[in-house]
Order: sequence, then structure tokens, then C-alpha cells
Amino acid sequence: VQLQASGGGTVQAGGSLRLSCAASGGTFGNYAMAWFRQTPGKEREFVAAVSGGGSITDYADSVKGRFTISRDNAKNTVYLQMNSLKPEDTAVYYCARNKNFVNYAPYRTDKYDYWGQGTQVTVSS
Repeated sequence: VQLQASGGGTVQAGGSLRLSCAASGGTFGNYAMAWFRQTPGKEREFVAAVSGGGSITDYADSVKGRFTISRDNAKNTVYLQMNSLKPEDTAVYYCARNKNFVNYAPYRTDKYDYWGQGTQVTVSS
């Protein structure tokens, strides 16, 4: 299984970006997916998760109402639409594949068995 994240970049505060994560190998729709982010010197932080079928989503409090996670199982891709971006959203964003169809304790990194390479998001003030 390989996960390829893309869509990062530099944007001004209040702007928007959409991240994509394309999966290859495995049966994509059988597994929940998630986005995490990390800044230097800090632990990887949970951002959002979506169940294998796409009907159940979870969000970190810090992004609720601003970010939307979705997936297209026909394209083996998960997305993260990020609106109203803030400077504190600056980080490297990683997609990850959960070990299960539904995300139990989605904030726990040990629930995920495959990770993408990360894409940098920078929000300027």
C-alpha cells in the first residue's frame, strides 16, 4: 500500500486549500482514512477521519467548522478541504490508513498502519 499526499502550499490567512491523498494497493474502501499534521518539535496531531464508506467523520476541535474530510472510493482518494485557514494551521499534513473500516479512537496514531509522505501547508498572517 502506498499513499501519496498532494495539494499543500502557501496561502494567506482566511484562504483555502484542498489536500488529496491517492492510495494504491489494497482495497481502499475497506479502511477508514485520516489526516494528521505535525510541526517541528511536536507530536503528530489528529486532524480529521472518515470511515471506509464515508458516512462517519471525526474532527479535532481546532478544525471543526473549517475543515471537511471526504473520500471517493472509485478514485481511491481521500480529501481534506481546508477553509478559513489560520497561521496555526501551518504544518506538514499526513494522510493515513486505519487498520479498520470504522475509526475507533481516531486520534491514536497506533490505529494506522500506512502513512503518506506528507505535504507542507503554510498559512501566512
